[in-house]
Amino acid sequence: MHAMPQPDPIPMPVSPPVRPVVSILVISYNTREMTLDCLRSVREQTSVPHELIVLDNASSDGSAAAIAAEFPDVMLLAEQVNHGFAKANNIAATHAKGEYLLLLNPDTVVLDGALDKLLAFARKTPEARIWGGRTVFADGSLNAASCWRRMTLWSVICGTTGLSAVFRNTPFFNPEGYGGWDRSTERQVDIVTGCLFLISRADWDALGGFDPVFFMYGEEADLCLRAEAQIGAKPRVTPEAVIIHYNGASQQVRSDKMVRLLRAKHDLIQRHFPAWQRPIASALFALQPAVRSRAFALMSRLGLRKGAGEQARVWGEIWDRRAEWRMGHV
Repeated sequence: MHAMPQPDPIPMPVSPPVRPVVSILVISYNTREMTLDCLRSVREQTSVPHELIVLDNASSDGSAAAIAAEFPDVMLLAEQVNHGFAKANNIAATHAKGEYLLLLNPDTVVLDGALDKLLAFARKTPEARIWGGRTVFADGSLNAASCWRRMTLWSVICGTTGLSAVFRNTPFFNPEGYGGWDRSTERQVDIVTGCLFLISRADWDALGGFDPVFFMYGEEADLCLRAEAQIGAKPRVTPEAVIIHYNGASQQVRSDKMVRLLRAKHDLIQRHFPAWQRPIASALFALQPAVRSRAFALMSRLGLRKGAGEQARVWGEIWDRRAEWRMGHV
């Protein structure tokens, strides 16, 4: 007896892959455990369709291998050189397929659906064009560095004279830090920090992404100020999107970090200040390390602040290295 021929199986329809709404870009550099915790929190706390793109800037701590082992579905770009933050994000963005790009620092932990909430906020306030949230330290206390006001001649004067440090909680004397505002309300801001930075892919491309002259620090300020001038952006932050951001928990000043930061701020003065203010602002800004070194030295002699002597030494070193930063990146 011959077996009856069986009909060919009916092919099941294959659902097309879901296009990610947001491409989440994470740039890692020797932060293996923090990066893994960050990626876990994204997966646990994010329901909107997304893709994760991690660029590792030639870490020496095994970051790339650890990420590949635990997250094989993540797009991992294991670079052989350290591109810095700006160029690395530009490279990662070329691989993104999402409608939005979300820049997320590796030393962060996403809390309570923060990225979903940030995207919902962007949909609600499309005129902002750039969006951010609220950052806290590991103990839940406010990390106020999620956003900044633009530098002005007045803010440089306050910073150089120490008024912004003495009167930190007043917006008049601490304008860049939005003194006195605890980030618990929605607000338009000048600059959204790159640790949690959302922008549409179309606007990112229109602006050309980050200017790679900024190796680290200043790139998001430059982009936000260019976005305001070129596409009418009005960046906004929401207190509903909360992440832990560990960076900045230590108040210890490190000279290498500050040299890079001061160099970037000199560039921002030359790019975004009115022409007549640039020489005045640059000259005043260049005095800040010397003023701070002497102020900390005085506090140390009077016993007014623990660790003031070390702060005076570091700020003195930064002043001695002024040839590295006072002309910006030129």
